[in-house]
Amino acid sequence: MLKDKINGLLSQVNELKAANAEEVEALRIKYLSKKGEITALFNEFREVPNDQKREIGQLLNQLRQQTESRINELREKLEISNQQSAISTQLDLTRTPDPIALGTRHPLSLVREEIEDIFSRIGFTIAQGPEVEDDKHVYGMLNFAPEHPARDMQDTFFIEKEPGVQKPTDVLLRSHTSSVQTRVMTSQKPPIRVLCPGRVYRNEAISARAHCFFHQVEGLYIDKNVSFADLREALLYFSKEMFGPETKIRLRPSYFPFTEPSAEMDISCNICGGVGCSFCKGTGWVEILGCGMVDPNVLEACGIDSKVYSGFAFGMGVERITNLKYRVKDLRLFSENDVRFLRQFESC
Repeated sequence: MLKDKINGLLSQVNELKAANAEEVEALRIKYLSKKGEITALFNEFREVPNDQKREIGQLLNQLRQQTESRINELREKLEISNQQSAISTQLDLTRTPDPIALGTRHPLSLVREEIEDIFSRIGFTIAQGPEVEDDKHVYGMLNFAPEHPARDMQDTFFIEKEPGVQKPTDVLLRSHTSSVQTRVMTSQKPPIRVLCPGRVYRNEAISARAHCFFHQVEGLYIDKNVSFADLREALLYFSKEMFGPETKIRLRPSYFPFTEPSAEMDISCNICGGVGCSFCKGTGWVEILGCGMVDPNVLEACGIDSKVYSGFAFGMGVERITNLKYRVKDLRLFSENDVRFLRQFESC
């Protein structure tokens, strides 16, 4: 009887299972398609006596609804399972459960980039050079004679050509980024206006005030009719931009082999405002850089006519500027990678 067939299918439908979407679709075709088993029962329904149509019709509708509901339920379960599987494959179960802290830029990088930005506003471009250099570019072309006592001002790291064999060598770790300036002067024609940032090395005892490596930014400007007044105005502009509009500068006579005349530049102490404090040792002034007019011998050594062109150069230690800006008293903090120290610059 049709009623028995309907009840038999109902029990089958309640037990339907599927392992994937293909099996769910196969069940739908088997029971609900135009040639499916439930459709065939509706065709048989036409032969049912009128007095039974009401009861049999309700059972058929119940069978179709329950079949549709069961197939939809199987489909939804498979979709949820697939989503969970996709999520689980994206999880890295080896990751720490603690939140991963964001890093921060190093204070030396922050200050170097600020220096570069300030000088870029007045036309300076960036020039780079090798850290492992030769004597010619580091000393020879910068007016350092072979026996010149000025070489003793910078205790240099020389590199042995043959391990264990002690003999003179012209390969060294650069002791200043002036070597980049000599490379620029020999490869470019004036006008030249470059900034040379980079790491330098000197054989010094490590302490709170000195290190065997540090960072410099040197500047070079060569053109016709460049004067000491141009140098002073460029450095005054830099000082006010870096330390504030109230900053004052003073230039004291000094000596460098590659500049003549030469000067050391001080700024008014940005901690006490020039009144005098322990940081500036009561003077109201803090030294930040050396500078001067490029010596004609340097220009000639680099192939530039010193009778036509003149120029100025300056150099500063990035650590020194960072000390003044952030009041860091120990240079060793910059290279120890102590995250407690570095986290202080997260908002910079």
